[in-house]
Amino acid sequence: MNARKAPEFPAWPQYDDAERDGLIRALEQGQWWRMGGDEVNSFEREFAAHHGAAHALAVTNGTHALELALQVMGVGPGTEVIVPAFTFISSSQAVQRLGAVTVPVDVHPDTYNIDVEAAAAAITPRTKAIMPVHMAGLMADMDALAKLSADTGVPLLQDAAHAHGARWQGKRVGELDSIATFSFQNGKLMTAGEGGAVIFPEGESEKYELAFLRHSCGRPRNDLRYLHRIAGSNMRLNEFSASVLRAQLRRLDEQVALRDKRWTLLSGLLGKIDGVVPQGGDVRADRNSHYMAMFRVPGLSEEKRNALVDTLVGAGLPAFAAFRAIYRTDAFWEMGAPDESREAIAERCPHTDAISEDCVWLHHRVLLAGEPELHATAEIIADAVATS
Repeated sequence: MNARKAPEFPAWPQYDDAERDGLIRALEQGQWWRMGGDEVNSFEREFAAHHGAAHALAVTNGTHALELALQVMGVGPGTEVIVPAFTFISSSQAVQRLGAVTVPVDVHPDTYNIDVEAAAAAITPRTKAIMPVHMAGLMADMDALAKLSADTGVPLLQDAAHAHGARWQGKRVGELDSIATFSFQNGKLMTAGEGGAVIFPEGESEKYELAFLRHSCGRPRNDLRYLHRIAGSNMRLNEFSASVLRAQLRRLDEQVALRDKRWTLLSGLLGKIDGVVPQGGDVRADRNSHYMAMFRVPGLSEEKRNALVDTLVGAGLPAFAAFRAIYRTDAFWEMGAPDESREAIAERCPHTDAISEDCVWLHHRVLLAGEPELHATAEIIADAVATS
């Protein structure tokens, strides 16, 4: 590959005086946990409003958000949850840590989102939830999933860890009549280093109240006598993290709009490279948050894909290998795996197997850069693919 100057991308996380002011505000209020301060309460109201939800509950991280949501939906021993086989392992492990069984299903080869027909075929009398993951901030087919849920009575849980500020046919995540979870881990679209949230639509106030108890050791808000009503854990977010997230939320819309615009340019450039196929879109997903800039090199072996990623990193791109199929990790088989062999699952998840081998993603800060940087990015990828 020809030597060239590496493009310069914005740093991530981003912060300014809004975060500094928030941290001082949290410090000086004199109470640093959610039960005595106001930062977490304020963030929950603001985040719920931003996503069109009736309620939001801030928690320690995105994995805990999934566990908590699944628990209040009744997931536990003897139940199953349908999960896309191509996702970060937390989608699966949140189910398994509750003693339930994760049932992986294939994804669409273009969007990398859950295949609704595959999900329908996997439903059994034990199925307690279907978990679409909005991969890279591109919303899954929420129309087909809503119909499947209505027809079968199996509720949806949206894993929206990548989808802050995304929309489906004009509807925000909280307006899609199902519970959803978010992550605020360091690389996410808004972050406090760690953190998560569960949002609840209209009509789910009872589950919200149950989730509050579960996330606070089973203890009611104003309890002074240690009257723990139910079993729970400590998943409470602290006041400092919430103050940072309030500042992050205020610039989310502008950043999402810029990423969406930049992806239009970059995906067009990638699509012109011989052998490269950018992640596909869905016109019904009218606002994509683009947590990742993803593309495939179909037919590339995993070994060569990994070498390609190393080349891109060496050229200055924040590039990564795509998620491994969850059933191809040792962690998946430790507990809560279905009564199938690894290869049996792989046979019914051919798209997941292929994407896991030949897909590459770039961190979303690439999409916050200027147009010259995106042209340079595409040129680097073209050179690297040509020699891979």
